[in-house]
Amino acid sequence: MVVTETDRLYLRRFTPDDAKAVFLLNSMPKILSHLPGSPLKSVEEARQVIINVALPTYAEFDYGRWAVIHKQDERIIGFCGPKYLRCYNEVELAFRYLPEYWGQGFATEAANAAMDVCKDYHLAGLMALVLPGNKEYEQVLKKIKMHETKRDYYLGYHVKIFHRLFNH
Repeated sequence: MVVTETDRLYLRRFTPDDAKAVFLLNSMPKILSHLPGSPLKSVEEARQVIINVALPTYAEFDYGRWAVIHKQDERIIGFCGPKYLRCYNEVELAFRYLPEYWGQGFATEAANAAMDVCKDYHLAGLMALVLPGNKEYEQVLKKIKMHETKRDYYLGYHVKIFHRLFNH
C-alpha cells in the first residue's frame, strides 16, 4: 500500500516479504554507528520485527515506519516515517538509508513527504531523537524545519530532541 510519493521515491507499508531489506538496514555497522539499539542477527529476526512491531503499529495508529522505494530501480533504500513513543507521549519521525544512497537528498525528500502525510493525522507535531555526533541526521532535520528543543536519555543513550509543530 503506497502511502505517498515524490518525484524519485514512494513510501509504502512494510510487509513480511521486505525482511531482507529490513535486515540490511538494521545490521550494517556503517548504518548503525550513530543509532541506539542492537543490530539484527538474521533475515528471520527482521521478518519477526515486521510481523510483531511494524504490522501492529499500522493496525493501531494507521501509520508507522514506511519503506522508502527508489522509483528508478524499485529497491527499498531505507525507511522513513512516524512512530508513537509512549515514553514521550509524542510521535517521532525517524529515517534510515543504505549508505550508497546517502548524500543525494533522499532523506530530506522522503521526510518532507512523510511530514505532509503526518499532518493528515491531525498530530500536533513531530519529534526526532538524535545521538550526538550524527551531524548528517541533524542536517536533514534542520532542512525539514525541525529545531533542537532539549536533551535527554533514551534507551540508555544521551540524545538531542528536535521538534516541529504543525499549524492546522
